[in-house]
Amino acid sequence: MIRRESPDLLALQELRGFGRRRIATLADSLGLTAHLAPSVFGQAVAVLVRPPLRIDRARSVTWRLHHAAAAVTVGPLTVVSTHLNPMSGYRRYREATWLAARYRRRGPVLIAGDLNACSPSDDPDPSEGRSDPRAIRAFERAGLVDLWRLAGSGDGCTVPTGGGVGDAFRPMRLDYVFGTPAVVPRVREVRVLRGGEIEYASDHYPVVVELIAGNS
Repeated sequence: MIRRESPDLLALQELRGFGRRRIATLADSLGLTAHLAPSVFGQAVAVLVRPPLRIDRARSVTWRLHHAAAAVTVGPLTVVSTHLNPMSGYRRYREATWLAARYRRRGPVLIAGDLNACSPSDDPDPSEGRSDPRAIRAFERAGLVDLWRLAGSGDGCTVPTGGGVGDAFRPMRLDYVFGTPAVVPRVREVRVLRGGEIEYASDHYPVVVELIAGNS
């Protein structure tokens, strides 16, 4: 799927068992360059970049987060891959508040990943623990834009997948790409990929954001 879609920038989460050697092997097989952020308590995350784009700056955030955040700067754009706390709505809210404060004023920024929460705009089931909307509201109150709400097509649900790997969820949207206002004019389309090997490769569907290229 990654080879077929050929993304210029790829945010990955739940990299259980991945160290720097394994992520480098994966990146090399895809013609990409990787930055991995390990996790103290949870699972690693990463951002991969396709040449001729190059990583000008890379940061790993391994504190204040149950999992981690990997941030790379490519030209004027910063891409953050993160995975919020899967167990506590309050802790997700704290993580989201901290990430939003850290990145909201840094020009063009994308924050992408499994946020383990439903947007209040999605009318979630109150009986579902992940329906706690505080984490999503924290990003929105910081001025970050839910790019699916801006330019999404289809139903937007990112779980469950088929293939017998998605039975832990009812249909909902847990995976997001947020952008700062500087990114918004360049957003062309947001879509969720489904079908084929995607149905059994993960318990989450991937989200694709198409941006109009530019020099600033």
